[in-house]
Amino acid sequence: MFRAFVLAAALVASPALAAFKSDRIAVTTEGSGPDVVLVHGLASSPRVWKGMTERVPGFRYHLVRIAGMGGAEPQGNAQGAVIAPVAEEIARYIREEKLKQPAVIGHSMGGTIGMMVAARHSDTTGKLMVVDMFPFIGQMFGAPNVEAARPIADAMRARSAKTTPEERAAERERTINSMIKTTSERTGPLEDSRASNPDTIANAFSELIVTDLRSELASIKAPTTVLYVTPTGAPFSDAQMDQFYAMAYAPISGATVKRVPNAAHFIMLDAPDAFADEVKAFLAR
Repeated sequence: MFRAFVLAAALVASPALAAFKSDRIAVTTEGSGPDVVLVHGLASSPRVWKGMTERVPGFRYHLVRIAGMGGAEPQGNAQGAVIAPVAEEIARYIREEKLKQPAVIGHSMGGTIGMMVAARHSDTTGKLMVVDMFPFIGQMFGAPNVEAARPIADAMRARSAKTTPEERAAERERTINSMIKTTSERTGPLEDSRASNPDTIANAFSELIVTDLRSELASIKAPTTVLYVTPTGAPFSDAQMDQFYAMAYAPISGATVKRVPNAAHFIMLDAPDAFADEVKAFLAR
């Protein structure tokens, strides 16, 4: 009888033993309803989505935490490429957890990851939202292609290796301040940035600079929404930013491209109600 009880208990527990495991990402879920996968940006964490998930109930949110960022141990992201391997792990998560074409929402670098998943694993993605990210940010550094961007990425990685902890802390504070207009919302992202592993961040950023997804955009068949802002201090008008984004995402058939006013890079923190409304509209399509 005891042996039978032990066997039965093992059978009941076996699904937990098969739970998704990865040394690149960890995923937590909250809520119930249609599935939505949320991917944060560089040196960030899932906490950026809190206001949005509270404002947009009725969904099961899968919050991806990328190893090496926001205080998470670097594990498989301790060295080498980060972005492309993380995209592969998210696609594997969707398949292994048997999610039925969830919506994928990615902020900044998370938007790049979302594009990779949607373009390279089209069966996994029902809808895609990209929040403030170009398909090739090398252009922002004046590079027309990957070959021209590579020396820039290498120089930035070398500079990062020489940066002292004090210099790094000051630089991250300047960066966060420029990316979030709302002073009271800067604390969490700044904590996440300071708690991120320097090597992981340096490698991911240099990888991001040389990641050119322009030729892959046509492979994205999922309905796509792109939200963006005119960056703080950018030498471009709103009209110019509108033109840049419309041209950048033209290869995605039927993509909705929309600028959110009165916000900086962390749109969900600067314009939480407007952002939540855009997410509701996106998920309702």
